Amino acid sequence: MRLVFAGTPEVAVPSLRALADGPHEITSVITRLDAPLGRRRVLTPSPVADAASDLALPVHKASRLDDALTAEVAAEAPDLGVIVAYGGLVREPLLSTPRQGWINLHFSLLPRWRGAAPVQRALIAGDAVIGASVFQLVAELDAGDVFAEEPYEVPTGATAGDVLSTLAERGAALLHRVVDEIAEGTATAVAQSGEPTFAPKLSLIDGAVDWTKDAPAVLARIRGVTPEPGAHTTIDGARLKILAVRAAEEAGAADEPRLAPGALAARERAILVGTASEPVELVSVQPAGKPPMAAADWWRGLRSENPVVGS
Repeated sequence: MRLVFAGTPEVAVPSLRALADGPHEITSVITRLDAPLGRRRVLTPSPVADAASDLALPVHKASRLDDALTAEVAAEAPDLGVIVAYGGLVREPLLSTPRQGWINLHFSLLPRWRGAAPVQRALIAGDAVIGASVFQLVAELDAGDVFAEEPYEVPTGATAGDVLSTLAERGAALLHRVVDEIAEGTATAVAQSGEPTFAPKLSLIDGAVDWTKDAPAVLARIRGVTPEPGAHTTIDGARLKILAVRAAEEAGAADEPRLAPGALAARERAILVGTASEPVELVSVQPAGKPPMAAADWWRGLRSENPVVGS
């Protein structure tokens, strides 16, 4: 078949490469406009744009999937549109432009966690199993019939970044299989069943840690927002980014006297923060204006004898 592919971040790259290695022709790739990155705000192509360039594929860079882009895609006469984390909605008339419409690789087991941040929201909620789904794109958000899905049991301590990296690879194989089945005329899709939940995009405030929650909730929050938008708290009013944490049992400090929520202590070479239940260990952190460092090194450099932890 003739495919048009839409995607933007790194998690979409394995799918693009898998399809480019297959028997189908990718007529073009749609991705978001170059974005300013780094302290100097240098305009930088998306990971999908870079991959498309490596593969010598034509690229459309667009922040909106408007009529002009639709006309360009229509001129390519695609049989199928494939979208993986493009970062925008496909609406009519583009939705109906490919002969067989669009399919979407989504990183959840639908209808759970429809929306922009399924893995992050699933981890924050404490889901033990996440997964990937390939479904028919329709006008309603992530509501189309599902061609295939693959559950994934979340490893202990995995962050959203870890899970997304794994699902990007597994999902690419799942997507490739569905595209082949559509080409062969053997693909079947079933309606979603169950009560949907939704996963809106995360903001910086979602990374604020509430130490009055119990330890499992605190750990789930931190892992769900790592690496983006990033977990953070305040120490004596200064922001501290939390890069890695673990449970007190892993630190060998679970039997120590309980710390009050937000209280800091160094025990058995571990830097602990109190929660509503057992404490959690800070493994690595990044103070404002400084590079990432081990939590123990940061602790030794603190000037306050009784640091006050906020949110």
